Amino acid sequence: MSDTRGQQTSEQPPQDGGRPTGPPPERGGGLLMGRPFGVPIYVTPSWFVIAALITWVFGGQLGDVLPELGSGVRYLLAFFFAVAFYASVLVHELAHTLVALRYKLGVRRIQLQFFGGVSEIENEAASPWREFWLAFVGPLLSLVLGGVFYLALRAVELSSVPGVLLTGLMVSNLVVAAFNLLPGLPLDGGRMLRAVVWAVTGKAMTGTVAAAWIGRALAIVVLIGLPLVSASRGGQRTTTDTLVDAVLAAVLAAIIWNGATGSLRNARLKEALPELRLRDLARRTVEVTADTPLGEAMRRAREAEAGAVVVVDGRGDPIAIVRESAVRAVPEHRRPWVAVGPLARDLEPGLRLDADLRGEDLLRAIQATPAGEYLVVEADGRVYGVAALTDIEQRLTAAVSGR
Repeated sequence: MSDTRGQQTSEQPPQDGGRPTGPPPERGGGLLMGRPFGVPIYVTPSWFVIAALITWVFGGQLGDVLPELGSGVRYLLAFFFAVAFYASVLVHELAHTLVALRYKLGVRRIQLQFFGGVSEIENEAASPWREFWLAFVGPLLSLVLGGVFYLALRAVELSSVPGVLLTGLMVSNLVVAAFNLLPGLPLDGGRMLRAVVWAVTGKAMTGTVAAAWIGRALAIVVLIGLPLVSASRGGQRTTTDTLVDAVLAAVLAAIIWNGATGSLRNARLKEALPELRLRDLARRTVEVTADTPLGEAMRRAREAEAGAVVVVDGRGDPIAIVRESAVRAVPEHRRPWVAVGPLARDLEPGLRLDADLRGEDLLRAIQATPAGEYLVVEADGRVYGVAALTDIEQRLTAAVSGR
């Protein structure tokens, strides 16, 4: 499956809406397991939850199929199955990763988590057919693994321990492949559909919209359909079984819905990025010295219809920007007695941005040095204005929401 910034390909819908550019911090990525091909692989804490659930459910089923096994052996084998299954998921993700590396798209990391795995791919494919192959290779490897386990199964007794484990791995890989081939974002099948529509229409955005809405429809089908299918199986089902099925269906539906929505949002963001120009976002400024009372600085700003205050030294060179959040924290009656100097942030190199910055270059610049305000300067160093992070965020939000 996939989503954003870049994109993500995964057995499960990605949970982060992702960023348009720039690597996120790896903090919170989980337990680092290795770096094949230079790509870090993390196991998140949620994996241990699903591993315990698989062990509990599969261990109980082994008691029905192989009653001669002791309970300790059954649950040990069930845990082995959980690990082997996620090894198959990792193969699926590595397939995405290798193709992404082949296309020089960059892969940030692979995560194994509650509902499968996520390959965080940094950039979009340059053509629809590269996009199609990047998405298809994961389910293809899952199908191949299912076939390998089927061939291995033919060499053992079906009712033996190896036979039961191989059957479980064969079925689980085929289910993973089939689920990921469903034609809606953020599943791999949704990215394949997006690629086909992109190829036919020549517009990547059209493909994203179509695949995202189908993904939302799939979420509704999962929410309603899975509990109904589960209930139709009959048997000795308890109220707890029914409740667990409904909760799992709701969680999976929510993840698919959010993944589809995130894919659409990020596509709109990417489409809008070229029009995001720092020069258009800069506020007019007034210049004051550090000992100027805040009340006086605000009066000058109102007279000049300026939206920001810059602190200058004795030579008139800018040295700091008065923080809007700090101004709001000073009560009106205190402003004549508070100097602007302590309310300003010194101008580090990363807080001076070229007025001609735009699009992804602009986002990279503000990600490199997080701040509330940035000094916008011309190529010759002259002050053009101040850009507030809130203004940039509002412009991006408007673009993503279609306003």
